[in-house]
Amino acid sequence: MRTIVISIGEELVSGQCVDTNAAWLSAHLADRGVTVLRHVTVRDHRGDIAAAFRQAMVEADLVISTGGLGPTGDDLTRFGLADALGVAIERSPEAEQQIRTFFERWGRTMREVNLVQADLPAGCSPLHNPVGTAPGIAHLADPCRICALPGVPNEMRALFEQHVSAQFTRRSDRTVRARIRCFGISEAALGELLADMMTRDRNPLVGTTASSAILTIRISATAESEPEARTMLGHDVSEVRRRVGEAVFGMDDDELEHVVARLLVERGRTVSTAESCTGGLIGKRLTDVPGSSRYFLQGVITYSDAAKASLLGVPEALIAEHGAVSEQVAEAMARLGRERSGCDYTLAVSGIAGPTGGELPGKPVGLVYIALATASTTEVRRFLFGDHLLREEVRDRSVKSALNMLRLSLLRECGDAAPAAG
Repeated sequence: MRTIVISIGEELVSGQCVDTNAAWLSAHLADRGVTVLRHVTVRDHRGDIAAAFRQAMVEADLVISTGGLGPTGDDLTRFGLADALGVAIERSPEAEQQIRTFFERWGRTMREVNLVQADLPAGCSPLHNPVGTAPGIAHLADPCRICALPGVPNEMRALFEQHVSAQFTRRSDRTVRARIRCFGISEAALGELLADMMTRDRNPLVGTTASSAILTIRISATAESEPEARTMLGHDVSEVRRRVGEAVFGMDDDELEHVVARLLVERGRTVSTAESCTGGLIGKRLTDVPGSSRYFLQGVITYSDAAKASLLGVPEALIAEHGAVSEQVAEAMARLGRERSGCDYTLAVSGIAGPTGGELPGKPVGLVYIALATASTTEVRRFLFGDHLLREEVRDRSVKSALNMLRLSLLRECGDAAPAAG
């Protein structure tokens, strides 16, 4: 079954919101053996919406739209669909009763404008919405079936599961998927390691995605049965882990802070932070994880030179000689921070996030020093992220690099780290 997904909304076209509905729909349609030809994004314009439906109806067996079913003047999906079908708009008594019942059930006052949501293209039927006021719209005549769903994600998903997925059965073969998360390796290097596994006619199918310095390896295995597909998937996951080595930090939805948190808890270790250019972001990421009080003891933000001296005890002479953004100062911040906190580990960072501050020779915007202090040593690494990155990007990469240094140290503590193959 060939499907086109149409996402409707000015906020999507303008980039004010990210379209998560289309990705969710594609994943769930693939599980049911449905081929998605493309995603189409359309502004809140009646003519554009109608044109998108007309084109999709020519090419697809099933069209699913999301958005534009609310009660306000910019909710134009019902009108665009009516134009595409060449029919008038009619009030649906069934949809009207659904809307009235929803408000009565929750003891809320219904405004007359809400009944606009009961106006459907002639010949279409409403799809009951169990979690919101906007009924979906179904046009199930051959050769192309159309389902218009609300744009609110939880409403869209509820209507899809209740109404849309019932229109087709799962195919006999099964597809299972995994995502392997990596950090500290370039996309080009990763591509070289996995080149033979990434041919487009291969099963399992392997691909990569880069986002904010995190590389995700996508693996999709299809077989006649789920156990067989999972065996194929497991083999490729193991092979990718073997080739990529310690750059692999997690699976599926793992973030670096989740992995670091698990390692700290498993090993019974504690950590503190001493931050300058990141302004407390490392501590925030570490404490975003529930249960962080088991491993995170304290965080110190020493943004100024005076704070580095007074809160951590970094010698003023050291700062004067080498500058706040230097290997020597980062090392002192981590070492002294650990002594004062009594933690097993202390992460320290000092850098130039930009866009200003890179005037001194040899100290450009994007230069960051990260230090990790343990009981036996203090490791310092120099990162040059580049002046092409935005300030928030430099800070984000600094945080991820710091967390990754801690992750690798925790792994090596117990001999768990594996070098990358090749």
